[in-house]
Amino acid sequence: MLAVGDTAPDFSGTDQHGKAISLAALLERGKLLIYFYPKDFTPVCTAQACTFRDASSELAALGANVVGVSGDSAESHARFAEKHSVPFWLLSDPDHRIIKAYGASWLFGRIRRVSYVIGEGRRILGAFHHELSAAKHLNDAKRLLSV
Repeated sequence: MLAVGDTAPDFSGTDQHGKAISLAALLERGKLLIYFYPKDFTPVCTAQACTFRDASSELAALGANVVGVSGDSAESHARFAEKHSVPFWLLSDPDHRIIKAYGASWLFGRIRRVSYVIGEGRRILGAFHHELSAAKHLNDAKRLLSV
């Protein structure tokens, strides 16, 4: 995993609408809460997306945008976002370039449930890893953003 103070690796990926989006473009909107998750439509991943969805107004009020990243296709992300009313970007990373750059790759190609808060100058402000608790990612991020 990356650590607090590290420079976030630059990236570009395709979102659920088939549009290219970069870290630079995301950071133009303010701080970024980027979270990595194993797979669309699985129980904990769905809970995590819905947790961030339900808190998206609160996170925006704290100055943060949200983006999720997994190895699923943009088409899978589109179905997932539509089914669960996900209002933020979901980036497709089928070759795991972004996932590996952010230390979210695990044994046998599995994706770790990792979240980062990234601020000005691409600095990592917070790094969180909780495999089985979607709520802890949100609570950690809100605590950090509220300071």
